[in-house]
Amino acid sequence: MSLSQGRSYLAIPGPSVIPDAVLRAMHIASPNIYEGELHDVTHSLIPDLKAIAMTAHNVAIYVGNGHAAWEAALSNVLSPGDGVLVLATGRFCIGWGEMAEGIGADVQTIDYGPRAAIDLAQVEATLAADKTGHIKAILAVHVDTSTGVKNDIAGLRAAMDRVGHGALLMVDCIASLGCDRYEMDNWGVDVTVAACQKGLMTPTGISFVWYNDKADAQRGQSVTSYWDWRTRTNPDMYYQYFDGTAPTHHIYGLRAALDMIKDEGLDHVFARHETLARAVWAAFDCWSEGSDIFLNIADAAERSFAVTSVGMASPDADRLQKWCETECGLTLGIGLGRDPADAYFRIGHMGHINAHMIMGALGTIQAGLMALGIAHGGGALDAAAAVIAQG
Repeated sequence: MSLSQGRSYLAIPGPSVIPDAVLRAMHIASPNIYEGELHDVTHSLIPDLKAIAMTAHNVAIYVGNGHAAWEAALSNVLSPGDGVLVLATGRFCIGWGEMAEGIGADVQTIDYGPRAAIDLAQVEATLAADKTGHIKAILAVHVDTSTGVKNDIAGLRAAMDRVGHGALLMVDCIASLGCDRYEMDNWGVDVTVAACQKGLMTPTGISFVWYNDKADAQRGQSVTSYWDWRTRTNPDMYYQYFDGTAPTHHIYGLRAALDMIKDEGLDHVFARHETLARAVWAAFDCWSEGSDIFLNIADAAERSFAVTSVGMASPDADRLQKWCETECGLTLGIGLGRDPADAYFRIGHMGHINAHMIMGALGTIQAGLMALGIAHGGGALDAAAAVIAQG
């Protein structure tokens, strides 16, 4: 008998759960796009977007998902033939590199596989060997949504500085912004890309590129008028924020989401995500005892507080996902980019989540393991509850 009636829980790693306050803010008639409140609300987003990325530099808003921000960032700084070093720790940095190839860049990829973070010593050696400065940009993902790995971006900048390499450091924060601590300026990042549908708790549809003066000076030959971030930054006319019609309802929703983050306090947002992530890990540590279940990233220091990837025997992950959704109303993330895909699933613990949601998700997963006869260790819910009780 299915017990999935009632409000479902979308526990995939984005789009994330949308707060009621965001939905209410968006549930309005279309506003005047030529003057008035919409303009004031849009202007108010800029300082808060800079604050959440921890930068004093520029931010441009694009009507599109994270892939739009990828293309915008690349096209503004690259010319055909420029060298790009891709540091792949999962599907998404590989995809960003493929997009760079599509605009004519000379892409070199170091693939660390789906279970490891960037090897900083290898990066340093690669950059030291680039005597002519062919590499113009380094692409890295702070947190890869497909694997759950979190990379040391400050350490990556330090490796670049040790060899005096002048490439731009470009970082994808789509999965991590507003969940895992990220400090663009302090960590020496030149370009940051993110989108609204994960830690920023707003329906998919707008994305962002933050860039510093060094990146702005590296004017690429690939940029078109639409992707050009210069016209979108401190525009003379309102429509230039978006190079066309504003994404009106997203603006109101994002304003509400940023207000929620400000009210909670960014440090508390980070601490909440960390505690809830550690509760998830504690449960899986118990379930893994004497079973085929394992956390994809073995080193806890390299795990994201936004998403956890889990491996199991094939096809148990697929069976478990389907049972949780159809029988209990809990939707888990698929094994995106993994082989075999039915041996992996992901839990998104990002954005508008709290302790009882996480405990409910873990309880549902345990029920699924029991219902499907999948071997697992005991004590998982007690372990997760202990993490939450300690705060």
